Amino acid sequence: MKIRWATILVLMLAASAPAQWGDAGPTLIFFDWGKSELSGDAKASLNKVAGLYRQAPRRMTVDGHSDRSGASTSNLASSRRRAGIARDYLAGLGVPQSAMTVRAYGESWPIIATADGVREVQNRRVEIRWGGAAN
Repeated sequence: MKIRWATILVLMLAASAPAQWGDAGPTLIFFDWGKSELSGDAKASLNKVAGLYRQAPRRMTVDGHSDRSGASTSNLASSRRRAGIARDYLAGLGVPQSAMTVRAYGESWPIIATADGVREVQNRRVEIRWGGAAN
């Protein structure tokens, strides 16, 4: 059985997922190279985000990021697409789009700077951060 880094990282983060908004750090969703589809683990994390929203509606930002592979314009498009997919999934679970601010950063905010590409998966992500009360 082949285990991908994206799966391991999502599982590690999901295991420490907060129960309350006040405890919530960013939720990170990781993607395979050149892909923008949500994995089962990513959907489970987004389901938790939607559940937290239903308990206590809060505004959130959905920030898309990319690694440094490829052209900057392609990386920006990938990060925009990934953030949009996460937003659409959350909207399908009942989180109003008006409660979400979607941004795309391309390769400009890496979690890890690496020349070998081994850990670039950590840079191919969507970060969801919580804000003030939703109106």
